[in-house]
Amino acid sequence: MDEQSPQLKPEWYFWVVNKAIKIAILISGQGSNARNIIQRFENQSDNEIVRVLSTRENPDMALFCAKRNIAFESFESYDETKCLKVLQQDQVDMVVLAGFLKKIGPAMLQAFPNKIINVHPALLPKFGGKGMYGTRVHLAVFDHKESKSGITIHLVNENYDEGEHIAQFECYIDPSDTAKEIESKVRKLETEHFPETVFQFALQLSQRVL
Repeated sequence: MDEQSPQLKPEWYFWVVNKAIKIAILISGQGSNARNIIQRFENQSDNEIVRVLSTRENPDMALFCAKRNIAFESFESYDETKCLKVLQQDQVDMVVLAGFLKKIGPAMLQAFPNKIINVHPALLPKFGGKGMYGTRVHLAVFDHKESKSGITIHLVNENYDEGEHIAQFECYIDPSDTAKEIESKVRKLETEHFPETVFQFALQLSQRVL
């Protein structure tokens, strides 16, 4: 009898391939979180911040971006169609809302499914929803005599502050803390954790398994 060649069991092999992604940041205020995020990415990753869009004039942010070769544009009035066109022209893969006060509509959600990130200055689901932003949130936390507050970094969906949570970070509130002091503690959490969370999310998004 002729010897038969041994039959080899099929094996599966996986490779992780990194694809550099492009990120846009949308802002409505001073842009402090945007600055921190941009600085976190500098010389640290193939993923890059390519554009900042603002809903108001912001000369300081424009200069900050210009020094880093990041495109900056402000809109006199927010137009989602125009905004989306700009992002698509830049071949943006991921969008970060950093103090952005406009509601994200269906076109943007469809263009960037599970790729739009927001930070909210409270521990959602508490103190979220339409009209809950900035000082209003901290006043509500103060009025309800909460023992802790924090930030929630989450994906954006069709409803205000209801997207899937990516991470939450807490701070404890002393009974003597004013709303301003609560805000200061929350801002510290944003500075410490928001840039790093965005960085890690982008890193995961850039990895493809083949």
